[in-house]
Amino acid sequence: MKRILTNGLKRFQAKEEGSISLEAVLITPMLFWTILAGYTFFEAYRQSSLNIKATHTIGDIISRETREINSVYIDTMEEMFSLIVTNQSDLKFRVSLVLYDEASDSHTVNWSAIRGGYTEKLTNANILQYRDALPLMSDQNTLILVETSNTFVPPFKVGLGNIELKNFVVARPRFANNIKGNV
Repeated sequence: MKRILTNGLKRFQAKEEGSISLEAVLITPMLFWTILAGYTFFEAYRQSSLNIKATHTIGDIISRETREINSVYIDTMEEMFSLIVTNQSDLKFRVSLVLYDEASDSHTVNWSAIRGGYTEKLTNANILQYRDALPLMSDQNTLILVETSNTFVPPFKVGLGNIELKNFVVARPRFANNIKGNV
């Protein structure tokens, strides 16, 4: 009996019919997963790129402003952000104007506006957490701080979870040092 099994296994091992079919059955799931993973990772990088471009665009538009910024203006900036990023998942948007005082070596928030998922405006108390991230500034100069966030939800389950894409952009006002805000 043992001899019959051994001879049968040797004959089966020597045959090559159907080996391509077997290889195809083994490789197809891996190939399919690789294509889905490549698409998913490309989408994550594309979404990240759109988010940072949208954030820079908002900072640049506000930096050119000479008139007072009001709530309608901020609503329009948020709408533009959502149109650029195309992914409406958990959008957060905060714009602030920050003043530097050299005598006290401190930053103060002139005004701040939030939309979407942010729960609090930037204040003099919480600007301290950004101190190391802010660029060097001369006395009584201002800067525009634009913070955006968006959650990337992968289109396929390939081992990549939801990713919060946070952006932090600083722009300097171009035409007026102090952009008035009524937000």
